[in-house]
Amino acid sequence: MFVDEVIVELSAGRGGDGCMAFRREKYIPMGGPFGGSGGKGGDIKFVVDEGLRTLIDLRYQKHVRADNGMNGQGKNKNGRSSEDTIVKVPLGTTIRDYETGVVIADLIKKNQEVIVSYGGRGGRGNVSLATKSNPCPSYCERGEPGEERKVIVELRMLADVGLVGLPSVGKSTILSMITNANPKIASYHFTTLFPNLGVVSIDNYSYTLADLPGLIEGASEGVGLGHKFLKHIERTKIIAHVIDMSGSEGRDPYDDYLTIRKELGEFSSKLLEKSEIVIANKMDINSASDKLVEFKKQVNVPVYEVSAINNRGLDEVMRALAELVKNTKDDVLFDDNEQESHVLYKFKEEKPFTIVKDNDVFVIKGDKVEKLFLMTNFNTEEALVRFSNRLRKMGIDDALIDAGIEEGDIVRILDYEFEWRK
Repeated sequence: MFVDEVIVELSAGRGGDGCMAFRREKYIPMGGPFGGSGGKGGDIKFVVDEGLRTLIDLRYQKHVRADNGMNGQGKNKNGRSSEDTIVKVPLGTTIRDYETGVVIADLIKKNQEVIVSYGGRGGRGNVSLATKSNPCPSYCERGEPGEERKVIVELRMLADVGLVGLPSVGKSTILSMITNANPKIASYHFTTLFPNLGVVSIDNYSYTLADLPGLIEGASEGVGLGHKFLKHIERTKIIAHVIDMSGSEGRDPYDDYLTIRKELGEFSSKLLEKSEIVIANKMDINSASDKLVEFKKQVNVPVYEVSAINNRGLDEVMRALAELVKNTKDDVLFDDNEQESHVLYKFKEEKPFTIVKDNDVFVIKGDKVEKLFLMTNFNTEEALVRFSNRLRKMGIDDALIDAGIEEGDIVRILDYEFEWRK
């Protein structure tokens, strides 16, 4: 089964919790803190596997989870960091954020890999939290939560040349004649339901050729195979229009050409800027020669006469495409403003806190505040005091007072509520 688009939820590993422990050994007076830090949670990494041709494995894996880091232990033993979770995808895979649509990564190189969801750092044990003013803290940190995100994974097959045309014009026959590919060939429409790839070798030069599913009017709006066809042509360097020059199904060849161009342009204007040729197929039928003469008067692109079923004229097409591929640079599929910046993502600036009133409850929101809360282990009085002091340094106490809070009012962070005391 050919699968070229899936939606997956990712949950990176949580960091391990730090440990609160104290050194109590004979002959070691004032032993001090002895709790180790937690290990880092596992990242979720997407890696190109050239042996894959479809996203079928991800279709049945709706949620990918990485392992959590190990907790720190006494005797200053740090927890083990977890291994990254590897998701293997085919060459030509694009990963988008489900909420924003921003491109996280476009995997178009061999062995390329990218971290899509980052694991949380380990919480610090009380050894790491010791300071000059507090050399023996009786608190530790919990591990940082791993990043959770929902992504769209799309496959756009990598090919130098894409064969496009209406159904039953001979695209699959051409592919089978000039490559070792064995696409399904039949005398009815839509025999090709997914792209077929083949390698063309001519004059000691090789390039890849894709037979793409048949296009009909309205494909840019989802008619027929719709976007399942059109998105795969975005990566090709050259567009080769295969036209039934005989008009064997009662259509005019020039109208067929205009129909294809119209659908390409409505899907993406960039497709109309690609180099193109016309392969005039079925020239073995008597009516084809006269229609070819008229067709050449109406178009301004190179036209090559072939009879795919008789293997006539295909060598000339193979050489012409080879020259075009050599002289055509790769297109950049996504602009910089469409892609998520790795540096911006990894070290993104956290939003300042906000305070809103929900009935009689003061709700504090903000990445930094919520992360601080989740990483605080409230098992000792000293940990609670430290948490309160850090909120005060962030200016939250003053903001609550400005918002009109009074003694005994309720403050909420995430799903937890506290009573306000000055």
